[in-house]
Amino acid sequence: MSRAEGRPVEETPGTAFRLDPFYLIVDDAEMAERLVPVGVKLLQLRAKDMDAARLRQEIRRTRDVCAAHGCLLVINDFWRLAIEEGCDVVHLGQEDLVEADRAAIRAAGLKLGISTHDSAELAVALAAEPDYVALGPVWQTKLKVMKWAPQTPERLGVWRQRIGDVPLVAIGGITVERLPQVFAQGADSAAVVTDVTRAADPEARAREWLAATAPYRR
Repeated sequence: MSRAEGRPVEETPGTAFRLDPFYLIVDDAEMAERLVPVGVKLLQLRAKDMDAARLRQEIRRTRDVCAAHGCLLVINDFWRLAIEEGCDVVHLGQEDLVEADRAAIRAAGLKLGISTHDSAELAVALAAEPDYVALGPVWQTKLKVMKWAPQTPERLGVWRQRIGDVPLVAIGGITVERLPQVFAQGADSAAVVTDVTRAADPEARAREWLAATAPYRR
């Protein structure tokens, strides 16, 4: 259930909480409605290039399907709408973090995740007392051109040491076959976009991810 449905959410900044090891990222509500019922328990809606009315509708549809299936919903970037629509978590990039009202996010009871790509960004993220930190791209990603070279799984191990008990999300070029390398370096969760959403059969691929991450589910 989502926050809107009354599920308690820890409100202490920086308090560690558990992330499902399978962190699915989708572009729209339609894909969420297809994949959440398969068994996904952690989903980010990363909606781009939408007008305000459609964006709110996409968030509501995704929130509702997540609530119906006990899936934690993360909203990328749009923290105001995440608050207004009673979502669970906000994920911010470094530029968005500068503009966001973290006090408002905390007051609304939402968790906060932050992207990092290098040591300087990690320092900024940790100063904001996040509920999780993401590192990427671990491998080359098909999603978009990035100025950062692949971080490698070994960098995840470095981040693990630096962030202590804060949950660590790996993202970028991760496939089912690469999952053991990610978790061996201390990641708590592996984020995926194209390996599932652009698969010939997204539902079948999501089931493969669920099975492959089951040994890491606590």
